[in-house]
Amino acid sequence: MTLRIYNTLSRRVEDFVPLGDPVRLYVCGMTPKFHPHLGHARCYVGVDLIRRVLEYRGYQVRHVQNFTDIDDKTIARAQEEGTTAEEIARRYTESYFESMGKLAVQPAHVYPTVTGNMQQIVQYVEGLIEKGFAYIVGGDVYFEVGRFESYGRLSGRFEDSGMVGVRTELEPGKRDPKDFALWKAAKPGEPSWPSPWGEGRPGWHIECSTMVRETLGDQIDIHAGGQDLLFPHHENELAQSECFTDKEPYVKYWAHIGLVTMGTEKMAHSTWNFVTLKEMLEKYEPAAVRLYFLRTHYRSPVMYSEEGIAVAARNLETLRAAYGELSEPIAPGAVTSESASGLLRRFDEQLDDDFNSAGAVGVLFDTAHEVNRGGPQTTVLRSAFRKMVEVLGLPLEAEKERGASDAAPFIELLIDVRTKLRAQGQWALADQVRDGLKQLGIVLKDNQQGTTWEHHD
Repeated sequence: MTLRIYNTLSRRVEDFVPLGDPVRLYVCGMTPKFHPHLGHARCYVGVDLIRRVLEYRGYQVRHVQNFTDIDDKTIARAQEEGTTAEEIARRYTESYFESMGKLAVQPAHVYPTVTGNMQQIVQYVEGLIEKGFAYIVGGDVYFEVGRFESYGRLSGRFEDSGMVGVRTELEPGKRDPKDFALWKAAKPGEPSWPSPWGEGRPGWHIECSTMVRETLGDQIDIHAGGQDLLFPHHENELAQSECFTDKEPYVKYWAHIGLVTMGTEKMAHSTWNFVTLKEMLEKYEPAAVRLYFLRTHYRSPVMYSEEGIAVAARNLETLRAAYGELSEPIAPGAVTSESASGLLRRFDEQLDDDFNSAGAVGVLFDTAHEVNRGGPQTTVLRSAFRKMVEVLGLPLEAEKERGASDAAPFIELLIDVRTKLRAQGQWALADQVRDGLKQLGIVLKDNQQGTTWEHHD
């Protein structure tokens, strides 16, 4: 099966055909103004899955992720904490790396910053002015949206349908309310940099266009980020990039990650309705948090539920029992068991279908149950299982001692017996098996896919 990816620009799933080698992947990174929260984890675990699958399918990937290390919010945080914006950015960038490392999120190859690309940003703005797509108002510079005829095609937000998120009032000097800032004149007491238009700092959108071009070139394969960045950030980024380079498409595939919500609102620093990753990892191990997110397709929203993470933590016992220890090394690709090959084929089909981690996790648990039942093919099945764990990036090995259970094969055997008893209508005996296991701390849960078990102390 061909690897396929949903493209926000076309609004359909497309065959993945990269522009060249390596695959160029850019991700909008965090504004380091506080510790990363679960919404950040959701985004970067999702992007990490995309990269892992691309590499698993044989592609070389060059992965770039920026840090917006100067911003109104970092400045405000610095004032609150009585320090500098530079110190705030450093402190919470370190917090990001610490937490994401625990979640087995692979480091990007390059981490450009806004402050590290200031000269290039100024040159980019100068280029847009020279090409007639931007204009100067005092010390500010604006992009003229009306000059880009296809503005709105990424988000689907056109003037007729309402430009939600755009100022409706006409600010002094702006030609159109939709026009957005490329450069902002300095305010008293705030960090600023020199430019031909006076001291100031860049607008948000121009930063990513510049960093993409400096690290990956004029055109890239995949641009990822949270669903909340689709408009206006990515819409504006696309417009100014294609105007500057005269090349289309700026991005071949746009990939947007579903948001984590707290009730009806997205989890965000700005509204203070968030749970930091740091505090969650003090309560649950990283594999549980990563599994919690992988159980939902990367494009779908996740309503925060600590109980969901707790369930994922309990389910790790099944996975760790299957992870076990290989009795002998098996070369990559040497899976010869028909059952193991079939399970790997199903696993691959799920991931080839727009990186469907939810389906792949289902196959992972099917494989774990097969391994835990034991038998002559256990070693080969375990090899296939470990390959799946590696592709999904679940950090099981380091802490497998926590939950591995020698009783797992016997539990799976009893579950199999119970399933057959139920099929024969022997409900009383089936219930005895269930109740007996419960007394031993093993709780069975029946669902459409079969029966899973959890160990309760």
